Amino acid sequence: MVNIEKSGDIEIVSFSTDRINALIAEEIRVQIAKLFDNQHAKVIIDLKGVFYIDSSGFGCLLSILRAAKNNYGSLKIANPESPVRSLFETLYLHTVFEIYNDAGECLRSFR
Repeated sequence: MVNIEKSGDIEIVSFSTDRINALIAEEIRVQIAKLFDNQHAKVIIDLKGVFYIDSSGFGCLLSILRAAKNNYGSLKIANPESPVRSLFETLYLHTVFEIYNDAGECLRSFR
């Protein structure tokens, strides 16, 4: 369900599911938060193919962001599908997360 690839010193997380909801949010949180066990970790969450995130899913993302900040890491979001981007904006979370339309642009933002 959670796929993690590396590009240099940046971890890129993607999903093999089209929704992040209460059934899987905790499992996702645990797996991604582990990436921030190392200080100054750089992580991109690629939301390509994820068309729905419920409140538990957004809570999960906020928890991961808190883990990143607590350990001087960076967390960025890439490729949100249109319905998910709308939810980020409705919840004003686009002001909390760095969100990029393209994974390449997101990767370049770390340089």
